Amino acid sequence: MPVANTELQSGTTTLGLVCKDGVVMAAEKRATAGTLIAHKTTRKVFKLDDNLAITTAGLVGDLQSLTRYITAEVQLYRLKRGMQMPVEAAATLTANILAARRFAPYLVQLIIGGVDNKGNHVYSLDLAGGSLPDNYVTTGSGSPYVYGVLEDQYQEGITADEGTDLAIRAITAAMKRDAASGDGINVVRITPDGFEEISDEEIAKRAKKMNLT
Repeated sequence: MPVANTELQSGTTTLGLVCKDGVVMAAEKRATAGTLIAHKTTRKVFKLDDNLAITTAGLVGDLQSLTRYITAEVQLYRLKRGMQMPVEAAATLTANILAARRFAPYLVQLIIGGVDNKGNHVYSLDLAGGSLPDNYVTTGSGSPYVYGVLEDQYQEGITADEGTDLAIRAITAAMKRDAASGDGINVVRITPDGFEEISDEEIAKRAKKMNLT
């Protein structure tokens, strides 16, 4: 996640996983400006509502502005309709915002995930407004390493608890090989029971149990 000018490339690793009882979303914490590690505790996974979250990769200014915009729209939807915004609607809304800026784009790559009455979903969104659902998605410079882990170990029907371990394993693999990714992991779980952020202590405990430390 670069923090300087628009010439910088995205240095980030984020992911979203569909599980049978929810979704898991995660990212590492390092922000880079070229070869400089600009920040070591950067948040890249944000709560939109109790049933929705977004992961962010790209320019920090664009990401912050866009995340505030989407969060406001999600909350306004809830106030007007008395219900949470469905995941597909949140992805479509975000895609339309991105597409409207095609000639002066937000330099971002996003994952929106969550649960609704149709099930559990994650969507990958690009800066031109493309929106694609999948069982698992990863973005940023560390994504090739994450895909290597997920292609090998992801299975349809995994539980959110199993997905939490898989997310930690995949992000750890990226941090070991991608210089722009590192300094810890944020993990959130969204289930029909609500939004849960996994503590640093729990992440460290799980990583130790999987011999990742």
